[in-house]
Amino acid sequence: MRPSPSLATLVGRALTLRCPACGTRGIVRRWLRLDATCPACHQPVDRPEPGYYLGALMLNLVAAELLLAAVGLVVIVTSWPTVPWNGLLYGGALLMVVAPVVLYPVTKLVWLAVDLALQPEFGGREGSPPS
Repeated sequence: MRPSPSLATLVGRALTLRCPACGTRGIVRRWLRLDATCPACHQPVDRPEPGYYLGALMLNLVAAELLLAAVGLVVIVTSWPTVPWNGLLYGGALLMVVAPVVLYPVTKLVWLAVDLALQPEFGGREGSPPS
């Protein structure tokens, strides 16, 4: 059995839209469409345990909210004291609609990377996690 890559390696691969398990490109077919498995190592993108999809969805929402907070803070700090509050309101609403869609493949692969770091023996090929 080969040693598992570090969490930093797994997340780094996911952030560059590569398979977290092996680092191969091609797991993302179109922006909102990921293959069911990696073309090289056959690592499933969706894990079988309950709540896995909900965790990936939550990571997507949290990433979008952190992006909104960072953009809002930058706009407030750089434009103080004449902050464009209406621009922040409408821009923030638009960002909260667009950001989860744009971040979807990245956050889904990052969630898989974290799960692989926590449960490497259940990579989808060796079996399913204990219940």
